Amino acid sequence: MADFLSERFGKNVWVTNHARESMLRRNVDMATLLQVIENGAIKRRDEMNLWVFMHIQERDDNLVCAAVVEQTAVVIKTVMINWELEGEP
Repeated sequence: MADFLSERFGKNVWVTNHARESMLRRNVDMATLLQVIENGAIKRRDEMNLWVFMHIQERDDNLVCAAVVEQTAVVIKTVMINWELEGEP
C-alpha cells in the first residue's frame, strides 16, 4: 500500500526504506515530507528523475529536498537537508 496520495502529482507516493532511514537521521517526519512534495519547487534532472525542495520555516537546516522518481507512481528515493540548488530551476 502506498504511503500517501499526492494531489499535486495525481499519483500514489511510495517512500523507500533508504528514504525512511534518511528521514529518521535528519529529523524529517512524514508531514514535512508531504508538505515538500505538495508545495515545494521542482527541478527536473530528466523526464523521470527530479528533486522537490522547500524551505521549512521552523528548521534551520534548509533546504529540505526529496529525490524523486516519477513514473506510474512517485517514489521518494532519499530525503536531504541543507541541500543546495545548482543551476537554473
